[in-house]
Amino acid sequence: MDSASAKSRQKAPLSTPTDLGSNATRDVAAALTGVLADMFALYLKTKNFHWHMSGPHFRDYHLLLDEHGDQIFATTDDLAERARKVGGTTLRSIGHISRLQRLEDNDAEYVTPEDMLAELAEDNRRMVGFLREAHNVCDEYEDVASASLIENWIDEAERRAWFLFEMTRKPK
Repeated sequence: MDSASAKSRQKAPLSTPTDLGSNATRDVAAALTGVLADMFALYLKTKNFHWHMSGPHFRDYHLLLDEHGDQIFATTDDLAERARKVGGTTLRSIGHISRLQRLEDNDAEYVTPEDMLAELAEDNRRMVGFLREAHNVCDEYEDVASASLIENWIDEAERRAWFLFEMTRKPK
């Protein structure tokens, strides 16, 4: 190891070797971390609504939101680790999440089941948009591994939005 490499490691102890350039590392890690913040926000809102569900469809809605929460949470480790694999850093705290998240929290004392499902459907549709934006960043830098993961998460978010939409559809 030459002295320049040793000094570089001392200055940036979390830097991870990657074939992506520094601009790619910065932009891809930032895109992934932004999506990660929104995933945590969506996860917590989904669990909030799961915990506070009520009414005649309680069991069905409660179980659906538990399933959705598990699926959303399952993305978080992969997102954070992918940001690290490309040479960046990622979330460090709840405060960091709150500074980056684009999805709104819902701290209301009571939300009707129908409003819960409609809000989550909209949030999942917005998540699809955030994922597509991150995918575009990955495409720009030819980061096919991140793009591939994101494609699966787009499909999952679209499925969640579809199910939630169908559950709130009014009969004609």
